[in-house]
Amino acid sequence: MLKKQEIITEARKLQFADIGFTTAEPFVSQKEYLLDHMQEYGWTQKAGFSLVEGTDPQNILPGAKSIIVLLESYFAEAFPPQLERNFGRCYLDDDRVTKDGMALKVKAFRQFLRDNGIDSKVPFNLPHRMAAARAGLGTFGKNCFFYAKRVARASSLVIPIILVVDQEFSSDEPTVGIGCPDWCRSACVAACPTHALKGGGKIDPRRCISYLTYYGEGLTPRELREPMGMFVYGCDRCQNVCPRNNPWMSETKMMNSRVAAKAADFELSCLLHMDKPYFQQKIWPHMFYMSAADIWRWKMNTARAMGNSLNPAHTADLVRAFKENSDERVQSMIAWALGRIGGRKAEEALEQFHQSSTGIVRDEIEQASAAL
Repeated sequence: MLKKQEIITEARKLQFADIGFTTAEPFVSQKEYLLDHMQEYGWTQKAGFSLVEGTDPQNILPGAKSIIVLLESYFAEAFPPQLERNFGRCYLDDDRVTKDGMALKVKAFRQFLRDNGIDSKVPFNLPHRMAAARAGLGTFGKNCFFYAKRVARASSLVIPIILVVDQEFSSDEPTVGIGCPDWCRSACVAACPTHALKGGGKIDPRRCISYLTYYGEGLTPRELREPMGMFVYGCDRCQNVCPRNNPWMSETKMMNSRVAAKAADFELSCLLHMDKPYFQQKIWPHMFYMSAADIWRWKMNTARAMGNSLNPAHTADLVRAFKENSDERVQSMIAWALGRIGGRKAEEALEQFHQSSTGIVRDEIEQASAAL
């Protein structure tokens, strides 16, 4: 029978940042919270995430006896600054589709377990962060992120990888709780521009910028556009201001060559004008929460980011994109962005577009022109 220390040694050999063990007991408090807050989390059921079902490891692997939690740091290498301005860092080297990075390590680890008679499942819907805290790997922040205890300078720039297994191992001492320093006056809560963070480790996910960029319905409400800033996909604002992350974020790192190689594909102008083949070949394999049917949302988010940049250099791209697109949500956001950037060329374009526009597009153009 495989011993716990042998598993730890294998995890270190594969260069996982950390490893911990916990029981396969149900996550009762998580289930109760989800059921009590279905107004905020009901959308996850419709999206097929089955979070309530995932609170019982037996639903994932019948006969489950333990949970092994691996930690991976997703910011061990630097990312191009132009990408960090527009995308959440955890998505910049995401290989869940390409399976050519972290997935290879997880596959090798599971094969090691399998070769030693241990079956495992890697669930997407088990409470990952709570499992990591239950396995003694760290604590929570007021921003609801999980913070490592021993690695990545105790930052939240880590990903818990969960394996439910059919062999019992002794559990590590749990570290469940919020570990923010007493002197921090909830910088993350204050910095959240859409007021998604409620304090005390509570969040309304429907107001989170990350949620809004890839799951928000329809045209982004006008009152949220400026607060969402420059993020096209994901958000790191509450992590960027967190004092617990300062040591890891300020550390000098080598550039991530994988991410740097694809940086040009994610230029805002490329996203604004992309067609379906471009999206499927260059974007979706790395950021896959939106399908090809949602290219309009990518373009809407890009137009909003351009508008919030206040950079007149984007005006020509926005004008061209208005003519290219027939989707009223994209055209409406372009009109808003032109009004936000301003200038003679933006004003002339809005006047021209007004003549042939109707409905919500015409309304956005009129409001943008009034703002000018």
